[in-house]
Amino acid sequence: MMGGKLGTLFARAGHEVVFSYARNPKKLKRLARDAAGNAQAGTPREAAQEADALLLAVHWSRIKDVLNQAGDLSRKVIVSCSLPMNADDTKFVVAHTSSGAEALAKMIPKARVVAAFNTVPSEVLFDVYKAKRKASRPSLVYCGDNRSGKALAATLIREVGFDPLDAGPLRIARCMEPFTLLVGQLAYEGKGGPELAYRFERFGK
Repeated sequence: MMGGKLGTLFARAGHEVVFSYARNPKKLKRLARDAAGNAQAGTPREAAQEADALLLAVHWSRIKDVLNQAGDLSRKVIVSCSLPMNADDTKFVVAHTSSGAEALAKMIPKARVVAAFNTVPSEVLFDVYKAKRKASRPSLVYCGDNRSGKALAATLIREVGFDPLDAGPLRIARCMEPFTLLVGQLAYEGKGGPELAYRFERFGK
């Protein structure tokens, strides 16, 4: 759902978007049709060939399958929104001393990995963006170690209606990933959801 919603935002912002990974190919075609603009359906390899950036927003259990299908991703900018959860979404599969973004960077060391968090795509946000465009815009936190990759990610983030907020190096993701889960749960469950709190012992330097 996250990939579908963010892909739609990018398409409506005027970018060429290829929806390229789903269990059912018909779903990709439907996403492309509903997104309108310059959106189309394709395979991960087709999406990766000419892409300026790849948005990776699939379940962690499918990461390796996507990478295998995409082929050579050397020097490609990969914006990751995938959290390292197990198949049942009950716990992290990466220790607190690391993060999904760092693990992804090790899987594809020649790629330029950027982690983007607090992306909670929901239908309600479309109206929020319309109201925010004339005032302050919602922020989206991102982090990474590659300067050129982060510059491209910041441009894309800005063009779809967020103010990009650079949180620093990739290791910051180990603090942001659990916080993002809380943001997502609060956004979808609202006032009827649980009371949640997250404490940062240390953020950055």
